[in-house]
Amino acid sequence: MTEAARAAATSPSGLSGQSAVDDLVALLDLERIEENIFRGVSPAESPVRVFGGQVAGQALVAAGRTVPVERRVHSLHSYFIRPGDPRVPIVYEVDRIRDGRSFTTRRVVAVQHGKAIFSLSASFQIDEQGVEHSSEMPAVPDPETLPTWSESVAGYSLVNLKFPRPIDVRYVTEPPWESREDGPGEAASRVWMKADGKLPDDPMLQLCVMTYASDMTLLDGVLARHGVYWGLDKVLGASLDHAMWFHRPFRADEWLLYDTSSPSASGNRGLATGRFFTRDGALVATVVQEGLIRVIKPSGDGAQA
Repeated sequence: MTEAARAAATSPSGLSGQSAVDDLVALLDLERIEENIFRGVSPAESPVRVFGGQVAGQALVAAGRTVPVERRVHSLHSYFIRPGDPRVPIVYEVDRIRDGRSFTTRRVVAVQHGKAIFSLSASFQIDEQGVEHSSEMPAVPDPETLPTWSESVAGYSLVNLKFPRPIDVRYVTEPPWESREDGPGEAASRVWMKADGKLPDDPMLQLCVMTYASDMTLLDGVLARHGVYWGLDKVLGASLDHAMWFHRPFRADEWLLYDTSSPSASGNRGLATGRFFTRDGALVATVVQEGLIRVIKPSGDGAQA
């Protein structure tokens, strides 16, 4: 691993702010082992399994480092295969599927303990001009008028309070840990989010940080619809797959509105969709994810892990 990544993995600088952002940038700076093989690590303070946004962001970094800089990623499709172990490094193996005149395709497999834990396919394209249109951003309050994440969680015993948060998140809708007190609600969530500090001027890094952040609140709408939340109710969950389409340039250290909803849940799986808008209303990315959601009923007759 790089020296910066090693430092971030063994001695976290802080839970938020510029130091947490610097640690995230370091963790996304993968070590090149061979021509198409890279190695990444997890933060010193991590959940019992690797955060899905981290492995997706690192896999996209690995893919991007085998592609010319003038080709930008426009879509990715991925599957979470096994839980990641934060105590050991993750090896990313890149397969150079195709290098065409306009498009480049890469496939990445993340490996731990000799087994695949995650796979990603990403497509890159040269800049082209053509037809263009976009959905309109919903009307929402400015992020500065909303409570910080720390203010929102005050008084709640959430499981992720002790882990670094390099992403500043401000809830436009009522946070699911609050809305659950009123029972099932709307299957939707809106937050403003951005890196909690300054990022380097690297377009690929901006995309990878957004990929990391996109997994943070995406399933909130599923949980809100059923009036439950991680750690406060008997809910078991995990990301199953993750797809993103990048439409326009943006900076991940400037405010982005993440407008998410859940059109369906069935078979212990919840589907969530999300749209990222810049502050001036440009739609810059679309996200779709299916997650495992097992709600264990108090009677004990619910689904088991």
